[in-house]
Amino acid sequence: MSREVLLTGFGVRTAFGTGADPLREGVFDGRPAFAPITRFDTGPYRTHVAATGGGAAPLREVLADVAGAAVGMAGLRDSAEAAVLVGTAGDFTGLTRFWRGTEPPGLPGPPVGAAETVPAWQAETLADTLGVRGPRLAFTSACVASATAVAHACLLIASGRADIAICAGAYLVEEENLAKFGSGFALSRDGMMRPFCADRSGLLLGDGAAAVVLESAEGARRRGARALAALTGWGAASDAHHIARPHPEGAGLVTAAARALRRAGGPRIDYVNAHGTATKYNDPAETRGLRTLLGADADRVPVSSTKSTTGHLLEASGVVELVITLLALRDGVLPPTAGFTEPDPDCDLDYVPNRPHKADIRRALTLNAAFGGANTALLLERV
Repeated sequence: MSREVLLTGFGVRTAFGTGADPLREGVFDGRPAFAPITRFDTGPYRTHVAATGGGAAPLREVLADVAGAAVGMAGLRDSAEAAVLVGTAGDFTGLTRFWRGTEPPGLPGPPVGAAETVPAWQAETLADTLGVRGPRLAFTSACVASATAVAHACLLIASGRADIAICAGAYLVEEENLAKFGSGFALSRDGMMRPFCADRSGLLLGDGAAAVVLESAEGARRRGARALAALTGWGAASDAHHIARPHPEGAGLVTAAARALRRAGGPRIDYVNAHGTATKYNDPAETRGLRTLLGADADRVPVSSTKSTTGHLLEASGVVELVITLLALRDGVLPPTAGFTEPDPDCDLDYVPNRPHKADIRRALTLNAAFGGANTALLLERV
């Protein structure tokens, strides 16, 4: 029998600051965090703006901070038996050195700074820092990495292979990805993200890190943990359509979300935190996919993109947006799509334009997608 999965703690950091209140004051107020990048010289690049939070601490320290906050909120003790699952970038340092013409110096220690990319160090170091025992797994599936970590953790708990899992992901804006996304003409030309709008011109990057503690309902009850929400559904799928573009009908997104809903027993949902990248191909494909998924409810269910305020957090997107969705459930407030102007004719849902809305929402779906056709869906339910 599948076991119920509860969320009992979280920690989060974005360009707005650390913790839930800065999210409420930024994301839920519809206030974009985009500003000129001062972390490194942006002179060689087309875009000079991102949602950064000031200095660039080593990524492993940021992960440790948000995971420590999640563990503290959940009331876990040192030496607890818990799986640690981290969504992170792959180890592309060797490739970078090759193209720069520099000699690989052998196996280095973890790089210091925002571009730390070796997944094994992150999962091992995070578990050791937290003082927990259990499986340690790293997921390198690009922009669905941390959402995939959460989905895998849910599977471990539901199947009885783990009682507790700590899931985390982090990304801090750095030169490598600014150059890559810029060279692909994917970054906004005007310093704003306008998901689902006719005048959208692309995405912007942002700092983000979050961690959540997931537990079996039985285990949480035994130790007297307070449930913040239930993770009742999760799904993943590939649309196998194109290396960078989504399927035009959002096929992979529909499959992932349908799996999440089926696992949860097919409930009606009240809100969707969309992938919403403000790019030419994603937004209409996601809209069409949601219309297929929601059917007659499509005009009833509000959909918004919180990337319009935080920027695209790459590997951290899934877990940070899960925390945002959790706050929406608990606070009864829908975060808006900021900077909304005129809708694209191909984007015809309720995108919660510019201002938050109060709403009594019980179930919310958060979606993410990545290059290579990967799609994830996580379904949260209020408890």
